[in-house]
Amino acid sequence: MNTLTTILIAVLVFGFLILIHEFGHFSFARLFGVTVREFSIGMGPKLVWYDSKKSGIRYTLAALPLGGFVSMAGEDEESDDPNSFDKKPAWKRFIITAAGAAVNILAGLLAMIILCSIVPKDGTTPLGSTEIHSFIESEELSHSSEDYGLRVGDTVTRVNGKRVTILDELSYEIMRNGNKPIDLEVLRDGETVALKGVVFPTSVEQEQTFGMMDFRVWGEKQTFGSVLSHSLKKSVLIVRMCWESLFDLITGRYTLAAVSGPVGISSAIGDAARAGVSTLLYMVALISINLGVMNLLPLPALDGGRLICLLIEMITRKKIPAKIESFIHGIGLILLLGLSVVIMFKDIFQLLG
Repeated sequence: MNTLTTILIAVLVFGFLILIHEFGHFSFARLFGVTVREFSIGMGPKLVWYDSKKSGIRYTLAALPLGGFVSMAGEDEESDDPNSFDKKPAWKRFIITAAGAAVNILAGLLAMIILCSIVPKDGTTPLGSTEIHSFIESEELSHSSEDYGLRVGDTVTRVNGKRVTILDELSYEIMRNGNKPIDLEVLRDGETVALKGVVFPTSVEQEQTFGMMDFRVWGEKQTFGSVLSHSLKKSVLIVRMCWESLFDLITGRYTLAAVSGPVGISSAIGDAARAGVSTLLYMVALISINLGVMNLLPLPALDGGRLICLLIEMITRKKIPAKIESFIHGIGLILLLGLSVVIMFKDIFQLLG
């Protein structure tokens, strides 16, 4: 796969995920009878457009395949249109605003279900358990968690008190907490065994130290129930990873070097595309769910900030003046754009080495 193809795949995937986000807003706006002025596929200069005589909506195809947008009457200003966004009850506006993030999260779950349903050519299964199959032997590893009491056949049930039921949960907990000795609970011969101060090998990436899982696990048989269960747990884990990563960034555990914007994400999508369909699907699920979760953050200019304003209105029964809300979101947008520029240049410098 050449560089041009991987770039094209990255742009299309990233653009598609933004597009379905906007389609979520569009669908519920239409369902609740909001006047929609335009629904654009893509951004930038208009290539072709169609004005619906029935609905009055302009459907646009723009030059840049980087998502799209929905323009609704009364969305950011007061409108005389009786069917404008600002004239609808607060609960309808809440659903319309939240719909974009919800569609992204559901799309990520669907990608995860497809991923968990794929039968690898080598006959293995994408559904990993927490039962230890064997330990990894490598001269690069200074020690093994086997030295601290883990055994082949153990089923790890808790890491530092947190319950783990699938490989992804186990791997994440070891990665996040394994930079220090951690406590494990395992099921061994039908009995629960507590292992204190287990030390895992570590690796350093982008100036951050992570724990390394130094063993392989048994896979689970793919059935309708196991595929659905693993898909849901993997998706919930991604949501948790997103929130905990944000917390780690705020508290200083992670630096700005660990944060990626569109340039870094596009590079990661390209790498995933070269690695194969399964890796690409996981990357799509990861980005789609993260896009949904991040949009729900209670920050001005994001959907989450707008939802907070709607919640205040629903509680107080008083609408925040449009000028004040627009000013708040405008300041938030400027700050977000500034942060995006900083992250973009950071990603470019990293790519250039």
